[in-house]
Amino acid sequence: MAKASARHILVETKEACQNLIDEINNGADFAELARQHSKCPSGNRGGELGEFGPGQMVPEFDRVVFNEEVGKPHGPVKTDFGYHIVEITSRT
Repeated sequence: MAKASARHILVETKEACQNLIDEINNGADFAELARQHSKCPSGNRGGELGEFGPGQMVPEFDRVVFNEEVGKPHGPVKTDFGYHIVEITSRT
């Protein structure tokens, strides 16, 4: 079974999400931005979500984590919680 590790930043608007993606792409530290901006408790851990398998996260999140490129920010990913920047840190 596939497994992945990821981190994310959860914000309320698509615009805020895109602005943070731009900052990350320009060299800002993902973990620091997560601590400063994420609305999710995982922000305190730099956005780290740990390891999980398919179906353990909401479908929108799973589609990104199990299909997109590892090691780069993806988003905005819209869920019922808000807008996410997702970075897959590993996948097997």
